[in-house]
Amino acid sequence: MANIKSQMKRNITNEKSRQANSAFKSSLKSAVKSVESAIAKQDKEAALVALSFAFKKLDKAVAKGIEHKNYASRQKSRLAQKVNAL
Repeated sequence: MANIKSQMKRNITNEKSRQANSAFKSSLKSAVKSVESAIAKQDKEAALVALSFAFKKLDKAVAKGIEHKNYASRQKSRLAQKVNAL
């Protein structure tokens, strides 16, 4: 445990951002899964709507520094290929 006041403050900040990042990652995974479930149901309309939302979430994750840009690019490409195959 830290004895330095500034480090104790920093630990609190780090914990808050860790929880926020964890919540955002969870919502990102849910968005990706909703696209995949729409694909599994062969529902192209729902898949396109979910794909748009997932793209938004992936871009936001990159902008916030939560995910790497290559990860987002790979996920977007993978999902778009599956939706276009419907």
